[in-house]
Amino acid sequence: QVQLVESGGGLVQPGGSLRLSCVASGSVVRIDHMDWYRQAPGKQRDLVARINDEGTTYYADSVKGRHTISWASAQNTVFLQMNSLKPEDTAVYYCRAMVYSTTTRADNYWGQGTQVTVSS
Repeated sequence: QVQLVESGGGLVQPGGSLRLSCVASGSVVRIDHMDWYRQAPGKQRDLVARINDEGTTYYADSVKGRHTISWASAQNTVFLQMNSLKPEDTAVYYCRAMVYSTTTRADNYWGQGTQVTVSS
């Protein structure tokens, strides 16, 4: 079994910064890619950023230039550095990872989510 645990959420004023972390543990042989999603109240869960095992990144247009995803592969940890935060960034942020628990089996796993609130 694989577990993803997020941390780093909280309340921040507009223009402020937060750094989210997500650690994968358990039966982790290899990780193909790690994502950050977010879900605001009453809205669907959307992909915010992705990084793969080659270091290639993807960002949603809404966060491009403000947020940075990075991966400490040796620690199975992904980070999301969020700068210039706006009220519309308020959401529950979820980590997702495609994890190989054996050399041939890969599954997607989700963390429990961490709340980010941007408000003055």
